[in-house]
Amino acid sequence: MAGGPLDSGPVASRTDVVLAVTTAMVACSFVFVSLRMVSRIGIVHRVSWDDYFMVLAWILAFGLSFSICYGTSVGLGKHEIDVPESSRRPLQKSEYAFSVIYNPALMATKTSILVFYLSLSKVQKVFRWFTIGTLLVVNLAGIALTFLNVFQCRPVGAAFDAAPPSSAHCVDIIGVYLSSSPVNISTDLAILFLPMPILTAMQLPKKQKIILIVTFGFGIFVAAIDVVRIAYLENAALSRFTEVTQHQSSSRNSEEDDFSWYASLSYMWSAVEVNLGIMCGCVPGLKPLVSRFLPHLLRDPGETSRKSSTTTGIEALDFTASQRIPSVSTPSIQARRTPPNATASQSDEPVAIMDFLTTPDMTELPEVHHFQRSETAMTNTTGYTAPATPNFFDFVNMKRKKSMVYMTNKESLFPVLMVTFLFLIWGFAYGLLDVLNSQFQLVARMSPGMTVGLHSAYYAGYLVAPLTFGRLVLRYWGFKACYTVGLVIYAIGTLVFWPASVLTSFPAFLVSNFIVGLGLSTLEIAANPFIALCGPQQYGEIRLNFSQGVQATGTIFAPLLANKVLFRNVFNAPSLIDVQWTYLSIALFMALLAFAYHYLPLPEATDAELADIAERSDYANDATFELWRPGSSPLTVKVLYITFALAVFSQFCYVGGQESVSTSFSSYMSQVNPSLNTINHQAIGHTAFAVGRFLAAFAGFFMKPRWILLFCYAGAVLFTALCMNFSGATPAALIIIVYLFEGPLFSLIFTTGLRGMGARTKDASALLTAAISGGAVFPPIMYAVSKSRGAQYSFCIVVAAFAAGVLLPLWINGDGRARRQVDHSKEERVLGRHTRHNEGHSAISSFEDYCRASDKKVKRWSDKIKRCSWKSGSDGGERNMVEHIEGRPVRRDG
Repeated sequence: MAGGPLDSGPVASRTDVVLAVTTAMVACSFVFVSLRMVSRIGIVHRVSWDDYFMVLAWILAFGLSFSICYGTSVGLGKHEIDVPESSRRPLQKSEYAFSVIYNPALMATKTSILVFYLSLSKVQKVFRWFTIGTLLVVNLAGIALTFLNVFQCRPVGAAFDAAPPSSAHCVDIIGVYLSSSPVNISTDLAILFLPMPILTAMQLPKKQKIILIVTFGFGIFVAAIDVVRIAYLENAALSRFTEVTQHQSSSRNSEEDDFSWYASLSYMWSAVEVNLGIMCGCVPGLKPLVSRFLPHLLRDPGETSRKSSTTTGIEALDFTASQRIPSVSTPSIQARRTPPNATASQSDEPVAIMDFLTTPDMTELPEVHHFQRSETAMTNTTGYTAPATPNFFDFVNMKRKKSMVYMTNKESLFPVLMVTFLFLIWGFAYGLLDVLNSQFQLVARMSPGMTVGLHSAYYAGYLVAPLTFGRLVLRYWGFKACYTVGLVIYAIGTLVFWPASVLTSFPAFLVSNFIVGLGLSTLEIAANPFIALCGPQQYGEIRLNFSQGVQATGTIFAPLLANKVLFRNVFNAPSLIDVQWTYLSIALFMALLAFAYHYLPLPEATDAELADIAERSDYANDATFELWRPGSSPLTVKVLYITFALAVFSQFCYVGGQESVSTSFSSYMSQVNPSLNTINHQAIGHTAFAVGRFLAAFAGFFMKPRWILLFCYAGAVLFTALCMNFSGATPAALIIIVYLFEGPLFSLIFTTGLRGMGARTKDASALLTAAISGGAVFPPIMYAVSKSRGAQYSFCIVVAAFAAGVLLPLWINGDGRARRQVDHSKEERVLGRHTRHNEGHSAISSFEDYCRASDKKVKRWSDKIKRCSWKSGSDGGERNMVEHIEGRPVRRDG
């Protein structure tokens, strides 16, 4: 319906539809605001700041709706050719008024809701900080957009001149609306999901809780309307593009030839969005009215009404401690209950927000409308008791869960599969990134150097997030919190692509890539160690290689989907529009996924538990190495720390080399074998990459991980060096083999670096994830060499990167102490065999449990321990005798 040729017969008009819908919506919002104020004044006897903001929002919404209704009387909804000349200036004035009022109306509505949220709890620090952050975004963005709309033309009067002077300059108002859409969507989703963890944690009767959640969930309709509005704005933008192309003119009159027609439905849906937001914001405040006149709707069957003269206890749930994982010491949670004989005279505070939301019977509130209440606003008026230790990032008490490091293979299957799904998600995003960069380069006519810059911006996020907020989230709130935070940031990054594509702006797309990198690195800082540690430690490398192999499958399908479906007509204007909707869909999916993972029951591990699994009877993690220093005594360093430092360096070099191969693949194939289809051949390379990881996972059952690491590194160095020679089919096959050897390296390096880190495992994961930022350093260097010496010669940078990374496998295979430190201990191997053959038949979670399982096993192991010695031989090193004294192993060097 947007644009197109004029309809035959009677004058085509959308006026009646726009007028009717807008009038109906503003009338409905007036009813809701009126009932809200009746409820607050007549029943609750309290008017708060959120009520004042909501009244202001309706006044602005009325002005917005009036400008649209007035516009319909002077031509809005008709084709420009059917608008009388005398109506053009009034029409443009109504359009200008709409553009100025729209953002303040949204800002007042969302401010009212967020101020209401701040009254939900005084001690929910995480919730309050996120609410305050959302409030700042809403108001700062709203103020900026309002000023932009007020001064959309220079001079301002040119905005509603039928024939503006040639010296006037006006911004594309449709482009402004489209560019600001991500802010509206992200704040809509934040308002929708922010209170849900608190509401679901409240101890209320089932019916009341469902009603409360549904009440706050009405915001989903606002987000849906916002998407519909964007669709009509997109149609308006396409219509404008078509008209400009047909007229071959850039003047304002040509651009806005049919503005009154194709913008009318966008205006109508904007009015629907604002008025529906007001109605949804008023719904929680209507609860006292429903309690008064329809109380049976809020009570479970059989629930009895309680009189205010014997006020029910209002239990306060302090969630401050629950926002931390069990490894962090926190004060005990206290539940305070109002004395049974509490009356109105005992307190002079009016009914608070959560009191009237959660009190099932409010029929007597006019006579007794004061409660003695605790410091928090989390209330319970039905006699239900709160769980002892609720958790902000989980609905299950984490202290009662079995630690992931003590799980059997069967117990770890579900959590490992759930986190592996996240691997698939960011594998798809990684595969899509390079194609999007190339697509953006074609449409925006950007240089290959800018494309490399976009790639580097993405990996720069891997340096920032793990060393700042990512590490803090992992350490203080646990693994699952990182998934939620990472997915939310990822969604924000994909939303930022929308204005980048609308404006065809390289800096905006740069920011989008950087934010996506922040989100995915926050995921990786937790997901990689989770897979490695969840279950028997003997199979950590196998699990991570398998999960990383699933991730690699995403990189296979994403480029094929993007090139074969999304970007078949790269020079067609709607090509970036296709990408916009793809990214919008991804953003919405990520937001829903973050919400789902918040409630997913996944295990955690405390620092004490991580330290426990790092304990070894052979004391391999305590071995030291003396570093020679000229003119002074040798420096004694733990072998463990040398291995970790080399792992971080190796990870940095490996990812740098891997990304250099990926970013230069097209130019390399164009030089050595231009007849091959680059997209299909790179898909083969990604397939080899995934196959390499699955093969390494299978080999892990028979070979030590350090051997696999050395073998893969040697193959990567060798075949990368061979890629610098030959031409035709030979180098095309060699680069596929490079992908095959690259595949397992990341997982093996990561697990090797984590080995034995114990209580420092989470910090170690942060550093290993930050080392992925090597992908931001090496590709620009390789691009510079390629520009001067050719793509094939530039592979010397990859050879150098892989050769530097080989220092890690050389160290752990060459030094006996390092070999013992990275190899799995005998305890791990015994437990691994036990859990593999006795799944579900035992509660054994540690080596001590295994030894206590039966007297026969204890005796057999004791006999072995007493005569056990780790001799020098194939592993080399000192002879360490271990004896049991009072049940504890003691090391003696001899």
